[in-house]
Amino acid sequence: MKKSGDQPPQTASFDPFAAWREQMVVEQIARRGVRDTRILRAMSRLPRHRFVEDSLQLAAYEDRPLSIGFGQTISQPFMVAKVTELAAPGPTDRALEIGAGCGYQTALLSELCAEVYAVEVIPQLARQAMLILDELDCDNVTMDSFDGSGGWARHAPFDVIIVSAGAPQIPALLLSQLADGGRLVIPVGAGDHQELTCIRHKGDEYETVKDTRCRYVDLVGRYGVGTTPPQA
Repeated sequence: MKKSGDQPPQTASFDPFAAWREQMVVEQIARRGVRDTRILRAMSRLPRHRFVEDSLQLAAYEDRPLSIGFGQTISQPFMVAKVTELAAPGPTDRALEIGAGCGYQTALLSELCAEVYAVEVIPQLARQAMLILDELDCDNVTMDSFDGSGGWARHAPFDVIIVSAGAPQIPALLLSQLADGGRLVIPVGAGDHQELTCIRHKGDEYETVKDTRCRYVDLVGRYGVGTTPPQA
C-alpha cells in the first residue's frame, strides 16, 4: 500500500492517479463487501483528488477521511461506497444529498442518477464544490447553500436521499420527501455512537434497517444538532 509521500504511478492513459484510484476500489471497497458494479466503476473514474486541497492530493485515495476546512471532512472512500450502495441509486432516480461538503458524494450520485440536488450549509464549501462539479461536467446537479436539515421540499419527492452528516434522530421532514419506494440513508446517533441507517418508503410504511457503525461530522441546522454552522 502506498504512503502519502510516494509519487503516483504513471498509467497509459496519462492520468497519474488512475492506478491509485483502482487500488482504492479493489482493496478498500470491493474486498470489504461492496458489490454494486455501477458504484465500483464510477468510483474508479471519479477523481477524488480534485475534491481536496492540493497539499492533500497524494493522500486522496487512502482509507481515511480528509479535512476540507471549516471543521468538515471528505468521507473515507469505503463509507462513501457503503452509503451509496445502501441508497441503491438507479439511472432514472432523482437524488438529494444533504451536507454535500466538497461535492465528492454529489459527483458520485451525478454518475449514477438522472437528477441530483445537493445542499451545503457552509457557503464557501458550496461555492468550491460547484466549481469542481462544473469542471467535471456534472450537468445534472443543482446545488445551493442553506439549512438543509429539513430537506429541499421544493424539488421533492426524491428516490434517494443521502445525509452526509450525523443526526441524533431521523428528521421527519426528510421522510416526507421520499418517493414511494425511495431510500433515505443517514448516520443516526450521538458522537462516536452513530450507525448508518437506511429507511425505505413502502406505501404507508417506512422500513428501517441499521447497518455499519460510523463517525460523521454533525448535521447542523434546525433539525440536526444545532443552528450555528462551524467556523473556519
